[in-house]
Amino acid sequence: MARRLLLDPAIHEEFTRLKNLVEEKDKKVKELQEKIAAVSFTPQSKMGKTLMAKCRTLQEENEEIGTQAEEGKIHELAMKLASEKSQNAELRSQFEALHKQIDELTNDAERSNETVYILQEKLEVKDNEIKRVKLELHQKTVLEKDN
Repeated sequence: MARRLLLDPAIHEEFTRLKNLVEEKDKKVKELQEKIAAVSFTPQSKMGKTLMAKCRTLQEENEEIGTQAEEGKIHELAMKLASEKSQNAELRSQFEALHKQIDELTNDAERSNETVYILQEKLEVKDNEIKRVKLELHQKTVLEKDN
């Protein structure tokens, strides 16, 4: 009997329409159930456990990437520090060489000043001696004239 009813085109069309309507409603019910499951998310639900596991995995990956980035920065800073230390050592060496040279020049200048002082004293002595000899010569000349 059911076959005969389906053979009737009007009944068959109505049956197909109702069948499609039921399928659409089933899809809508499933979609709404998924939305309810998403809204009623809890860490204990299956979806919640999956999402929590994914979050933990992502967090671990982020921490690892952060550690690698930090290690890279530390390595870069260590390289810069080593370079600065090397440059500092070179500048210190140059400074010490200049300081030694300045000490030598200072000693040379002090010796030169001492020599100049000694020569000035000798010059004064010689000037005094020349004055004395001139005076004696002058006195001798005056005495000879008087004689």
